[in-house]
Amino acid sequence: MAELEIKVPPVGESISEVIIGAWLKNEGDVVKMDEVICGLDSDKATFELTAEADGVLHIKAQEGDTLAIGDLIAVIDTKATAVASSESKAPTKPAPAETKAAAASSAPRKVVAMNVPTVGESITEVTIASWNKKDGDRVELDEIVCELESDKATFELPAEAAGVLRIAAAEGETLAIGALICSIEVGGESAVASAPATPETPTTQSANEDASIVHTSPVAAKILAEKGIDPKDVNGTGAGGRITKEDALNAQKASAAAPAAKPAAAPAPKPAPKSGQRREKMSSLRKTIARRLVAVKNETAMLTTFNEVDMKPIMDLRSKFKDKFKEKHEVGLGFMSFFTKAVCVALQDFPVVNAYIDGDDVVYNDSCDISIAVSTPRGLVVPVIRNAEAMSFAQVEKEIIRLAVRARDGKLGIDEMTGGTFTITNGGIFGSMLSTPIINAPQSAILGMHNIVERAVVINGEIVIRPIMYVALSYDHRTIDGKDSVSFLVRLKQLLEDPTRLLLEL
Repeated sequence: MAELEIKVPPVGESISEVIIGAWLKNEGDVVKMDEVICGLDSDKATFELTAEADGVLHIKAQEGDTLAIGDLIAVIDTKATAVASSESKAPTKPAPAETKAAAASSAPRKVVAMNVPTVGESITEVTIASWNKKDGDRVELDEIVCELESDKATFELPAEAAGVLRIAAAEGETLAIGALICSIEVGGESAVASAPATPETPTTQSANEDASIVHTSPVAAKILAEKGIDPKDVNGTGAGGRITKEDALNAQKASAAAPAAKPAAAPAPKPAPKSGQRREKMSSLRKTIARRLVAVKNETAMLTTFNEVDMKPIMDLRSKFKDKFKEKHEVGLGFMSFFTKAVCVALQDFPVVNAYIDGDDVVYNDSCDISIAVSTPRGLVVPVIRNAEAMSFAQVEKEIIRLAVRARDGKLGIDEMTGGTFTITNGGIFGSMLSTPIINAPQSAILGMHNIVERAVVINGEIVIRPIMYVALSYDHRTIDGKDSVSFLVRLKQLLEDPTRLLLEL
């Protein structure tokens, strides 16, 4: 006997075990290479296991068993195919419909697994925003099947083959890079297209019977059984209405509170919202942003230092040259170009502020790729001005406008929002007087600009009124010492209060 062992394959960086969901083949069945033999469930996704050769299947683990990655799940006897095939021939001639069904089920079908693609050097996970196709739909090569969201952008996932789509993760689910998101049965036809026409009454009966079937993952079934909850009373949020582990956990309280003796009773109505109150589901982008910001707070030693800048010299310079500047360069002269150029000079004077931690190393950046925070209707995004230190004021202003327009139109690409070395955020446009901005990981520092307010200050022993802006630098104390952070802001203040230094590179 020549036996080929089928073991649980690696299915994700953080997944160490899986549960056998359902065997699609029985013990002793003849299987073809690449034919799906069973479904496997993890805490993140459901995926299919295919035969690695032609032969007779010998099952080594049962439905509901939990197996570690690399454990033996089945064995295929590759030399018993011919014998098994001859013994399985029926002496009677099957009906034409049975022959057609058997031929369709036994035909080998290639399954293309589609995993979450790598979408950026600092992006480790994405959220499924929406499915453009349903489970079982026919899809064509390069047809868009769903939209994925990260904390930086939304992008589309095209089909990698033509065939029938099998969804493995539901809308709103967060997946790590490389995790299974769906699979495509190459060359298959959708259930709707391949279903034979039947009389009206039997069709109605069949539909009613199918509607009563509840698909439950083994983990969810175990939880529901322990809590004494009927799966029919649980609304599944997984693909095709499948009940997931999270559904089972969430259903516990509601099911326990329902009287068992009154199965026909209507569910308790939700409490009426208070006057002036409404409830909205958090968007996938907002949930991802929230999760990453909390991670930054927990994983960095973040501090903030402050200073103030007298904006009169810049405002006088803008008033004097803004018309000629716009006439020549066809773009306005704003405050952001002054801050961007001043930041580039200060970063070159204090390169540790432009560095970041990578494991046990500190990585220093020679270029100043400045991330500019832009508020959009869908949330905050941070596009990057590449090599800003080599740009003129006009080039910086044009690039800021270009990126801001693309951000608000939702057209930014991943390459336009990754790889920044330092971030500038301007809360002053919304009226902020002072704030402590949070670091944009994996960067080590972020500069916060605020509104300009006329204040009484002492200059050369006299009290005068000047337009003053408070600036804040939040930084990772693991990399940047207090001396460097304070010195960075002092240098920035010096450059902004005497902008001719920027032109003369002093």
